[in-house]
Amino acid sequence: MSSLRPIEIVGGGLAGLSLGLALRRENVPVVLHEAGRYPRHRVCGEFITGLDAGTIARLGLQPFLADALQHREVEWFLGDQSVRTQRLPQPALGLSRYALDARLAEAFVAAGGDLRVQSRLADPTPQPGRILSTGRRRCHRSPWMGLKLHAIALPVHRSLELHLGENAYVGLSRVEGDRVNVCGLFRRRELAAKNGEILLAYLQACGLSDLAARLGQAARDPDSFSAVAGVAFDPRVSSDAPATLGDACAMIPPFTGNGMAMAFQGAELALAPLLGYARGELSWDAACTRLQRDLRRNFRVRLASAELLHPFLLQPPRQRWLSALTRSRLLPLRPLYTLLH
Repeated sequence: MSSLRPIEIVGGGLAGLSLGLALRRENVPVVLHEAGRYPRHRVCGEFITGLDAGTIARLGLQPFLADALQHREVEWFLGDQSVRTQRLPQPALGLSRYALDARLAEAFVAAGGDLRVQSRLADPTPQPGRILSTGRRRCHRSPWMGLKLHAIALPVHRSLELHLGENAYVGLSRVEGDRVNVCGLFRRRELAAKNGEILLAYLQACGLSDLAARLGQAARDPDSFSAVAGVAFDPRVSSDAPATLGDACAMIPPFTGNGMAMAFQGAELALAPLLGYARGELSWDAACTRLQRDLRRNFRVRLASAELLHPFLLQPPRQRWLSALTRSRLLPLRPLYTLLH
């Protein structure tokens, strides 16, 4: 029997699964609770930027990302007008959460992890050995909602597109299987539409009529439609619980494409202190203190930078300023990319 202390992970997204798998490679007993099942669709931009080779290697992610599409450019649109095409400093990876989560879950089980799907803890409060990776923090007062849908063989200008509308923005990312992930952040409106049709209604309502027409003419996977309400962003790493990862720790605005990378990076930062705890080298309090320090140190600047830029993507007057700066090439896109990743 293992003499290592067990770790319990609540939440089976990217952070929870990659951390659980890395711990199992070190023979740590891990129980992982996931409220849903695999595979499943999630509201997510489904492109990864800012994930370096070191994190991929330390978490053993290469087999799961090997067939991800590589996006080298993103085209920006204001309303129906193209503003600028930006060459990315490094390729963004396009892969659906439907595929990626399922691959990680299968590998976790194969490594001896105890995966409990459709499992909700009666008492999910923090305690020694428990990591909370339960997804985004909900804010019932937030006016923002996220919508996502897969279109099949949708014609695209670039493999990554970002469309700015009235109190909304929408990202398009090509993923596997000739699919395009269409995912947007919208200010909530009262619209007479249901399921996947509500995304088309929101596109029309926020002034993205050309994109709505393109999507309306394409085949769409109704099972891929996902929605989440009460979306909120906080430029600080959560201090509400001493051991949180992923969106439960901090949620960066989705236009950065850095949310998936941050989930993996958080798991990487958690690995060493949790191994120290599991081996009896660190107390739980010491492990949590180290994790919180490292999360703040690594995420503080990018979260604050994203908070400052985010209103310029949502509010029409600021969008026009952003568009003018972009067209005149006065917006320092490469330094901004560095700050946000």
